[in-house]
Amino acid sequence: MLKMPGHAIGTNRWTVPATPGIVRLLTLVLLLFVPSDARASLLSEEAEDKLATFIALFVIFVVPAVLIALFWMVHILPEQIAHKRNHPQFEAIRTLCLLSLVFGGLLWPLAWIWAYSKPVLHKLAYGTDKLHAEDEHEPGAGTTVETSLRDRLARLEGRVPPSELAVLRTDLEALEAKFVDNEGR
Repeated sequence: MLKMPGHAIGTNRWTVPATPGIVRLLTLVLLLFVPSDARASLLSEEAEDKLATFIALFVIFVVPAVLIALFWMVHILPEQIAHKRNHPQFEAIRTLCLLSLVFGGLLWPLAWIWAYSKPVLHKLAYGTDKLHAEDEHEPGAGTTVETSLRDRLARLEGRVPPSELAVLRTDLEALEAKFVDNEGR
């Protein structure tokens, strides 16, 4: 370490020795600049009271209403997803969402998972995993059941041999005649 001649190690040559007179003078000057009345706020007392009242009313009335609305919107999301995806168990998912509201959201994750699941057993039973068929040839998409069945029969005619087709037509005519007779009674 380098030493400068005439200086001790670790001393700063720019320090001014503090004398009691200088400290008293600086303290007196600082006290002159301190205001006589100290205020904790920039607002007047009346403005502080009005602001406090507004904040209290906002917290009491608006915040709970917004939180309840957000809670409701989050809890109906699985229902909306199930409706959008045309889920066959839409009504059950809706019921689970309402029960979740009653139980404070404990059932909501189950409703969410159920809304995104594919109903395998429903597909096995009904042949589709949708509540309403989106195919134009199936009932529920703007056609009646009878029109839909006739369309399906017309499509099958192209795949069935003519001899079996004649037998099927006679059976179909017999069934139609039977239903006409039953409706007439």
